[in-house]
Amino acid sequence: MAREKPEAAGDAEATPERSYREQLDFLNPIAQPLASRKLTRKLYKCIRKAAKHKQLRRGVKEVQKFINKGEKGITVLAGDTLPIDVYCHIPIMCEDRSLPYAYVPSKSDLGAAAGSKRPTCVIMIKPHEDYQETYDECLEEVSALPLPL
Repeated sequence: MAREKPEAAGDAEATPERSYREQLDFLNPIAQPLASRKLTRKLYKCIRKAAKHKQLRRGVKEVQKFINKGEKGITVLAGDTLPIDVYCHIPIMCEDRSLPYAYVPSKSDLGAAAGSKRPTCVIMIKPHEDYQETYDECLEEVSALPLPL
């Protein structure tokens, strides 16, 4: 019995994941429109599928470059990135080019969904026929989110 407690404690330390509700405490004031818990899961699933097919743009510089080039896709931003100045121009670029975008609560979860050990604050999911159904669901729900004023 004494052996089970250290293992349980080790498991808790190995996965310091916070629930969706707890992650909301660390959001930036500009994190609007925020994806719901259900939509966040769908976006992570779509990101994992896109990563398998190399259909992701990751990081502020890369996403910014391909938005300027006119590439289409869903832009997913992390709501807990500080300082805000790092990526606060991305939503404006998306709105100018009529690209859908949404915030998710955690940059570490966003990086993990993309198959990276490093957290990332911006990802663009490009469409691909192998996961088109999942992509279309996400696109429809993200487009339906109300944009901030």
